[in-house]
Amino acid sequence: MKSTFTRRRFMGTAAATGVATLAAPSILRAAGEPIKVGTYGGFFESSFKEFIFPEFTKATGIEVNSVAVPTGETWLVQIKNAARAKTAPADVSLMAGIPRNNGARQKLFQTLDESKLPNLKNMPDRFQDRYEDGGLYGVGGVSWYITLCTNSDEIPVAPESWAALWDSQYEGKIGLLGLATNSFLLEVTATTFFGGTDILDTKEGIQKVFDKLSEVVPNVRLWYKDEGSFQQQLQDGEIPMGQYYHDVAGLAAAEGFPVVSTFPKEGGILDSGYWIVPEYANAVDEVHEFINFMSTPETQALLSRNVGTAPVINTDLMDLSEAELAAVASPLEPIIPRYDIYQEHAAWISDTWNKMIAG
Repeated sequence: MKSTFTRRRFMGTAAATGVATLAAPSILRAAGEPIKVGTYGGFFESSFKEFIFPEFTKATGIEVNSVAVPTGETWLVQIKNAARAKTAPADVSLMAGIPRNNGARQKLFQTLDESKLPNLKNMPDRFQDRYEDGGLYGVGGVSWYITLCTNSDEIPVAPESWAALWDSQYEGKIGLLGLATNSFLLEVTATTFFGGTDILDTKEGIQKVFDKLSEVVPNVRLWYKDEGSFQQQLQDGEIPMGQYYHDVAGLAAAEGFPVVSTFPKEGGILDSGYWIVPEYANAVDEVHEFINFMSTPETQALLSRNVGTAPVINTDLMDLSEAELAAVASPLEPIIPRYDIYQEHAAWISDTWNKMIAG
């Protein structure tokens, strides 16, 4: 019997045995009103409720009420509407790159007090979002990789470069994510053929990258929005190669399917959700304690083992085994999405993309 796991289902069901013992802060807060924490819904939220929030409460005495949030602009609109009434739909929330950038531009998030976030030192700068004045408004929470995935029955030797997407031997055999804003193929193309994503700084540069990316179109059998549909066809060998989520591909392999996830030499695509605090959230001290707790090596290891996410802190601080780390991440320098271009050139990129994939 065939089995298909969506990425969110994987994140909620791929719990490893054993839970890390998390270090409590030196001062435990008295239990008061629960804080509202927003995480992506479905099995992802279920995993946080089962594995993460209880450990936070155990360590701090602070209870958590979970709020399921969408990954796109819908949640930002809810935060903006609540701000008009000087309220917040959550005290702290995960938010993906494009809506996060839009929210920062509208100053919908509080500037965080770095003196209350000592564990920020564990985190690379790329996981710290700042306003133009240097104020911190976003802190990395969870990450996940998109990689080059193949069916090993159909392609016994997996390609080692994203350039394989352009190889004519794979005409009509590739599946790619269907939107510019979730496939990040502009960044892949820029990194593979133009020495990095700096070329995307200008509209003229983006057009050059689009011109190169358009050469992929004859090879693409499916531009997909339904992850499960593509995964089924990848497992069956109907579409033997494409971009997909590393964590889910690993689960499919563990289930016995001939699926191989490869981090190309140019790097996997690293997408992330960051913690933000809406403008009118009130539980400021508790929220800082939550973000600081989420930035510890112990919590990040707990996330990797039980939620399937990649660490947002320096991995040499963590006790993950090589196998555990390989299941969620790579030591190669990743391709980081250029969220800014999808804000600055939103309509033009969308139109150009749609015309391109239409052939």
